[in-house]
Amino acid sequence: MDRSTRPISIAIQAMGGQGGGVLADWIVGLAESQGYLAQTTSVPGVAQRTGATLYYVEIFPEHAVRQAGRDPVLALMPMPGDVDIVIAAELMEAGRAVQRGIVTPDRTTLIASTHRVYAIGEKTAMGDGILDDSKVVEAGEAAAKEFIYFDMARVAEEHGSVISATLFGALAGCRRLPFERAAFEEAIRRGGIGVEASLAAFADAYERAQGEPEAPDHSQPAPAEPQPRHPLLKEQLERVRTRFPGVAHFNVVEGMRRLADYQDPEYAKEYVDRLEAVLELDEAQGGEARDYLLTVEAARYLALWMSYEDTIRVADLKTRASRFRRFRDEVRAREDQLVYVTEFMHPRIEEICDTLPAPLGRRLLHSPRLQRPLTPFTRKGRKVRTATLSGFLLLWTVSRMRRWRRSTLRYKEEAARIEAWLERARRAAEADYPLAVEIVRCQRLVKGYGDTHARGLANFHTIMEAIDGYRGDEQPAEVVRRLREAALADEDGAKLAEAVASLEGGHATTGGNGADETGAQRATA
Repeated sequence: MDRSTRPISIAIQAMGGQGGGVLADWIVGLAESQGYLAQTTSVPGVAQRTGATLYYVEIFPEHAVRQAGRDPVLALMPMPGDVDIVIAAELMEAGRAVQRGIVTPDRTTLIASTHRVYAIGEKTAMGDGILDDSKVVEAGEAAAKEFIYFDMARVAEEHGSVISATLFGALAGCRRLPFERAAFEEAIRRGGIGVEASLAAFADAYERAQGEPEAPDHSQPAPAEPQPRHPLLKEQLERVRTRFPGVAHFNVVEGMRRLADYQDPEYAKEYVDRLEAVLELDEAQGGEARDYLLTVEAARYLALWMSYEDTIRVADLKTRASRFRRFRDEVRAREDQLVYVTEFMHPRIEEICDTLPAPLGRRLLHSPRLQRPLTPFTRKGRKVRTATLSGFLLLWTVSRMRRWRRSTLRYKEEAARIEAWLERARRAAEADYPLAVEIVRCQRLVKGYGDTHARGLANFHTIMEAIDGYRGDEQPAEVVRRLREAALADEDGAKLAEAVASLEGGHATTGGNGADETGAQRATA
């Protein structure tokens, strides 16, 4: 049929808070002001980042209705092969639209912002679960008749507006709708909220939509050269510059920065001390020919392990002024507005024991009788409002326990695990340098807190025990790498168990040392 006798269909995929409803209303208002009938429907997603809301708009010229003498029947949902314009407020939503088949090369103009809001699956992956942007761009270019993409969230932020304004500008710029630019701008003015900022963002996006697509760029600016004030940190920074190879400087300096923030300057010095022992071994094993790979990787993963997430760290991060400022910036709160934040927390007996002095924590951990009075506090999750005085003081008090962290049960256990891990790597390096590097990289399994930490630690010990008992022909370094990737592939450990069982000519035996066994048993309990 001729376009004048059929609806123009527009699908919008947007997450909560991105203004998808506002954008749909603008399109409806625009169409109605230009002599078109318009219908909009929406199907909400499950949650903020487990599914986007799908808005669907169809517009139809009133003059065609008068000519036909009857009302059109407009669809309630987009159908594959029958959508003119798809607007995605985030890059992966564009990918989902392509996957659903509503983007077709003979008809559809695809408009997408290239910024990312990571999905739940990406955040909860055991390893790096972030999806590949380039694959989505390739799929979009192959599937769409025209693909318009750039970072519309950044453009909106530059103008103090929201992404709905830039999406609307890109829609106008693609020139698939039979309306003049002035009509689009008038639709924004009729909204009456944030008009000037929205018009500025609209204009910028309008021009960009008519230019070349802008590939996703998620690179972060390099951190500034550290200028520590504390004498001990100055001393350690100079030590790093003079003692460590240049290829390792970035990781070591960032590790120091992280650990001084996590605990104190003395803790950063302890990190450099441990790392220098690794460097000495690296040098003895001809590390220069390998670009000191063992030292570079140890610098990264040792810093991560030493900054393990305990209750003190979590409370510290949740009560920082920078966090509250970020929340206010995200919701664009005015100076006279209050922003309340609710933290969802579920402390377990284990976390309580971990925060206590080591002797007391061990006794409580192994005594059901002593645990009984604490059961009501750990039976269910709690909501803590950190914008209230009581909620803030509760977490702030826990965060101030940092000065006693070295005496806690968790610190003692993690210190023992770290030493056992480094010792294992040292022994391996003397005979098999690549194996030592892979052992160091296995630290990436140990992260988070609560159940996440327990699963990761259990997987770490499973791999260490498997390599201790391995007698096959495959290179041990390759075995460890393969087992680590299997452990990162799922949460329940099924793929790791399958990989361990498939080891040729070997089996898992109990490995590690006595200092580490208690932690392993706790992790698998």
